[in-house]
Amino acid sequence: MDSPSSSSPSAATIPAQAQRVLVLQGGGALGSYQAGAYEALCRHDFEPDWVAGISIGAINSAIIAGNPREKRLTRLREFWEMVSASVPWQPLLSGDHARTAFNETSAAMIATFGVPGFFMPRIPPALLWPLGSQQSLSFYDTTPLRETLERLVDFDLLNDKSKRIRLSVGAVNVKTGNFTYFDNALQDIHPEHIMASGALPPGFPAIEIDGEFYWDGGVASNTPLDYVLDQAQRTDLLIFQADLFSARGPLPSTLLEASEREKDIRYSSRTRLNTDMNKKIHDARLAVRRLIAKLPADLRNDPDVIFLNEAAKENTVTVVHLIYKSKNFETSSKDYDFSHFAMQEHWKAGATDVDLSMRHPEWLRRPQNGETMVTYDLTGDDSPEPGE
Repeated sequence: MDSPSSSSPSAATIPAQAQRVLVLQGGGALGSYQAGAYEALCRHDFEPDWVAGISIGAINSAIIAGNPREKRLTRLREFWEMVSASVPWQPLLSGDHARTAFNETSAAMIATFGVPGFFMPRIPPALLWPLGSQQSLSFYDTTPLRETLERLVDFDLLNDKSKRIRLSVGAVNVKTGNFTYFDNALQDIHPEHIMASGALPPGFPAIEIDGEFYWDGGVASNTPLDYVLDQAQRTDLLIFQADLFSARGPLPSTLLEASEREKDIRYSSRTRLNTDMNKKIHDARLAVRRLIAKLPADLRNDPDVIFLNEAAKENTVTVVHLIYKSKNFETSSKDYDFSHFAMQEHWKAGATDVDLSMRHPEWLRRPQNGETMVTYDLTGDDSPEPGE
């Protein structure tokens, strides 16, 4: 895999006092952007203590968490080279229109023939299976993915409490509609948990776990950031969040652009919404602490005051937001264009965005001026901007 020209490591050092978290959004074929981002993070000596993912982000997360450090990049490359092998050629012509035609053709081939080691079309097709059968409920069979996960992920290591890094993957219960996280800090993780997180209907079948059926977590929420913030309320966090759909974008001018824009909005992670909500919680906790400080001494040991004082404690959170910003020639098929050419482009874009972010020392500081959560998107220009 070629490295981007801007890959020289930053002289800045990552603070050791914060728990390091890698948050990976869903987005199908765009997931090689996350693999490229992880490759660059390794060059900058960022090794996560915790990886959380949904859909393709769950697969990338399992490969990272389920291998020793020296094998993680090799396994990620192996996965992405394999799934992009069915469309190995490159576009013959340059220009947006030629690239759009190439991407649409590649995506059409994937939809017809499937992806090696990932999914294959049902034969006979789903509509010809008996109603109510598992085969009648999805266009593709994901059995190849189970075999791939068993080969590329060391689940014994993943579940070894003495050696593992934390892994959390999100899925949706088909019957209840409730969001569920499978977390190796709370339970053992197996291939079916990763497959459940990536079981996007109606393409992929629901995955059965302990008598319940689960779909892709992106059906309800396409980012695990909320879960991370909810689970770690006492530990300082340094989070790299790699998103594959941008909430911001231009007004569409064609039908293809409208379809792509709708998908971007539907699956974007709304990091700014999470930041604003966290700020409101921070203000409430700060007000509680100020109120407790004004209480007479004889009330300080009141059980309710002690409880509120403990509840008002909080951690600091820094989020470095990496967002794949699509090119003009990409359409709504970009998340299932598994061509080798597109995979290499996405991989390089992820690595480049990490290198650009590492040029800014601002995110290395803990939140200042009484803030407890700050979000940076440092890839747009030379000045840091808040995340979306």
